[in-house]
Amino acid sequence: MTKILAFIDGSQYAQSVCDLAAWAASRAPASVEILHVLGRRQVASAPVDLSGNLKVDERDELLSELAALDEQRSKLALKRGRLLLDEAKARLKAANVAEVSTKLRNGDIVEAVEEFEGGADLLMIGKRGEAADFAKGHLGSNLERVVRSSHKPILVAARAFRPINRFLIAYDGGASANKAVDHVIRSPLLRGLDCEILMVGSGEGQPRFQLDAAAQRLRDAGYNVEAHLLPGSPEEVIGSRVEQDGIDLLVMGAYGHTRIRSLMVGSTTTAMIQRCKVPVLLFR
Repeated sequence: MTKILAFIDGSQYAQSVCDLAAWAASRAPASVEILHVLGRRQVASAPVDLSGNLKVDERDELLSELAALDEQRSKLALKRGRLLLDEAKARLKAANVAEVSTKLRNGDIVEAVEEFEGGADLLMIGKRGEAADFAKGHLGSNLERVVRSSHKPILVAARAFRPINRFLIAYDGGASANKAVDHVIRSPLLRGLDCEILMVGSGEGQPRFQLDAAAQRLRDAGYNVEAHLLPGSPEEVIGSRVEQDGIDLLVMGAYGHTRIRSLMVGSTTTAMIQRCKVPVLLFR
């Protein structure tokens, strides 16, 4: 059986992650493991240098109060985390997912990915986290870190779930794009859905050959495929097709360049996740 590892937090994206996981589990079929990670900042006060500012007795009293505050904060974070997991499990059970488990961990989300992804076939995470309402133009701070560190496909949930009937593969002929095509062919996740495959570039030569070959492989696997080769900037062309063609899911390769180059010239991956209001299935 396929296993889905779904990361949730206290944001409204957690509901979308659960709904998307339920949809995927019904098609695979798959079990779902829900994971909530308590970041270190959630359970510890920021360290301060008190030397020279307070008298010894005052400093000891303050340190004691900070320690008590940390203990209380840790207890509340654990209680809240368990409640979030219980609610997520109940939501998945209500959606008829037969096998659901939960895990609560302290530490860094990338460490959790490294620890648990080995037993999973698909990871899920929301586009943004608990600061979503305060940073609406930005992705969650953990998303890129998770995608860059994981070796598994990652399905990124949009703010709200809607039924998925039509998907678009953003294809550039590279290794990650071909990996995406291979996965679509092998996996039952998208089988039976309408498919578009889109390449941005010139209309002749190698790009056309690569696109036609990928489209034919999908047709041979039973997909009803529309193939398009269009000029322009990838961000604009792909974003427009998603909006105009009623696409419910975008499939694409992720972060083909280093972090430094992405900072210098931008990242198509980040731009597409930000622009498209649909889930994005990423491959590295």
